[in-house]
Amino acid sequence: MLTVLVLYYSRHGNTRQLARQIARGIEQVDGCEARLRTVAEINAQGQTDELPLKGDPIVTLEDLKQCTGVALGSPVRFGNMAAPLKHFIDSTSTEWLSGTLIGKPASVFTSSSSMHGGQETTLQSMMLPLLHHGMLVVGIPYSEPLLHTTQHGGTPYGASHLNNENNKTIHSNEATLAQALGKRLATIALKLNG
Repeated sequence: MLTVLVLYYSRHGNTRQLARQIARGIEQVDGCEARLRTVAEINAQGQTDELPLKGDPIVTLEDLKQCTGVALGSPVRFGNMAAPLKHFIDSTSTEWLSGTLIGKPASVFTSSSSMHGGQETTLQSMMLPLLHHGMLVVGIPYSEPLLHTTQHGGTPYGASHLNNENNKTIHSNEATLAQALGKRLATIALKLNG
């Protein structure tokens, strides 16, 4: 069984909901399982707290070593990924030096509260360290019909959620696109490890 890591930071639960939909897509692929993980919160002194706010276990570097692919998610923070996720990524230099993630597929996902709040730049900001790690970045191709019609989240760069009406539930189009991304990521991981 191949393990695809779904690693995210979520303050209010929207990014966590996308992570769960991506995991559902991963698990639609025979021979693949999703491992949901989050990152530690950062306190006012810039130190990490060992317990997540709520939800999934805190990621370890061992999770990176064991996975065959990664989906990385963060809410939008001024057009960039959130500090707790960046803090964890900055701790992976040993994995970068050893080449732990080279050749593994990766995807990204995000959530914002406004249409032009920086979703695409946030997705791109998460891609940069993945490329430095030698990962193969996977997006959502336009063969997914919803990319042509959705008035909610979803981009070719990765899955997304638009929470512009304080709706805590992701739209069905967003869920479908997130599952499609998870399924594509797992399918590619399976092919690369076949």
